[in-house]
Amino acid sequence: MRAQAELMLERHGIVTRETVLAEGFPGGFSALYGELSNLEILGTARRGYFVEGLGGAQFALAGAVERLRSLPRVDEDFVVLAVTDPAQPYGASLKWPRLPAREGDEESDGRGGRRPSRVAGAFVLLRNGEPVIYIERGGKGLLRLARIEGDQLAGALKAITEAVVARRLPRLAVERIDGEPAIGHELESVLAEAGFERQPRRLVASA
Repeated sequence: MRAQAELMLERHGIVTRETVLAEGFPGGFSALYGELSNLEILGTARRGYFVEGLGGAQFALAGAVERLRSLPRVDEDFVVLAVTDPAQPYGASLKWPRLPAREGDEESDGRGGRRPSRVAGAFVLLRNGEPVIYIERGGKGLLRLARIEGDQLAGALKAITEAVVARRLPRLAVERIDGEPAIGHELESVLAEAGFERQPRRLVASA
């Protein structure tokens, strides 16, 4: 049981009741609680209230706590994280938001067969801790997770290109935006202004 508690901490960084439920762990949070408390006594884990909105009982690796504390706290600041980063709770302890409705459409969990998923190689752009844009594994697709327009949208896309230039993100060759072809998409010009280069069938951002 201790090995499973340690594995859960390594996988998620911060473990809450919701995390354990999402994993479908037999016996739920109560089955792991004792071992998590023992890991706290041993100094392997910390107990506290690290992320607002999650359950009251939160256990975390020290590295995950320091990672959270190091994130910028300035309003309207954007942060790019790997989807699997322990400091990124969506898809684990928090559900991904439903995708914003478009004209003549409704909110949904996916768009054009695409939906956010907690997989290696994918990234998410956060604004004040809220997911804004999901970057698919391999950088071939962007998925808007929030209704943002105008300067906010331009700022979000600029933050992505700046992350690529700073090598916090790999080269992106975007073929899809919200499940639709990138070339000819309504956001093509906005991406171009943010620094993406138009190529056949894709929009590219590189260092």
